[in-house]
Amino acid sequence: MQTLSAFDAQFPTDDACKEYIVSKRWPDGVRCPRCGAKEKVYALKARPFHWLCKNAECGGRNGYRFSVITATIFQDTKVPLKLWFKVGYLMLVSKKGISALQIHRVIFGEKSGSDYHTSWYMCHRWRAAMRGSVLKLDGEVEVDETAVGGEAKNAHRGNRGRKTGARVGKRGNLVPPKTTVIGAIARKGNVVAKVIAEADKFTMHNFVRETVSESVELVATDEAAGYADLGRKLGLPHETVSHNQGEYVRGVVHTAHIDSFWSLLKRGIMGTFHKVSADYLPLYLNEFSFRHNHRKESGNMFAAMVTTCSQ
Repeated sequence: MQTLSAFDAQFPTDDACKEYIVSKRWPDGVRCPRCGAKEKVYALKARPFHWLCKNAECGGRNGYRFSVITATIFQDTKVPLKLWFKVGYLMLVSKKGISALQIHRVIFGEKSGSDYHTSWYMCHRWRAAMRGSVLKLDGEVEVDETAVGGEAKNAHRGNRGRKTGARVGKRGNLVPPKTTVIGAIARKGNVVAKVIAEADKFTMHNFVRETVSESVELVATDEAAGYADLGRKLGLPHETVSHNQGEYVRGVVHTAHIDSFWSLLKRGIMGTFHKVSADYLPLYLNEFSFRHNHRKESGNMFAAMVTTCSQ
């Protein structure tokens, strides 16, 4: 990633940001976000970065008016685009993430008229834009699941409940169980992670089927029951290591890469965000996966994120 001073020099104004969005969103020419057509799309001279589509699908003669931020995460925003860009930049350069509160302090200042929830909203909109890879993983792939969340014993005394069951605190507040996350990582490649309701065989087999290529060289997992018969049912070269028996590596069979990703995710949650709601956990998975998948594109990571900003 470029330095902060270089970033500020590249995007000094909102117009500079809009020009950048145009170049990444429509590299082959402006297209209508409603019908997708490039023909019969006319720039409005009186309003820079606004266009009029006169295709039949968009009303023909009356047309459909749109701007550079129509159907993007910036639509209807009242916050300057250069601040949106600065927030996205800070999220990318922070290996373990940066909290919305810290964003608020750095960008807006504690005494500004801006609400903290503005920073919170902007961070989540960027996370929503950080979509995962659509290509299936190939080569040597590791698959593993983990539990994300705190223990009931570490909750506030008034919120501590039973160790099992509903775990309802003394004040009636729920101490939710941990959330299960499953992930697959291609060694020297991308990672895919998602929240799952149950770590059962059906769910885990479906995840592998959706994320791993049929031409994969190896699928390495631990001995969890959910991975049983993975090779036989899906026709994949499946090998396991038994963590319960103290076996963590056997030749090329191990889950060290996905374990490292889980470690980074949990350190980020504990050290940076402190608390992550299960409802928003998929967005945080987007963020950590995006940074990992574009780690070798230091000069183009921000460009890749802006390219995905269309809804």
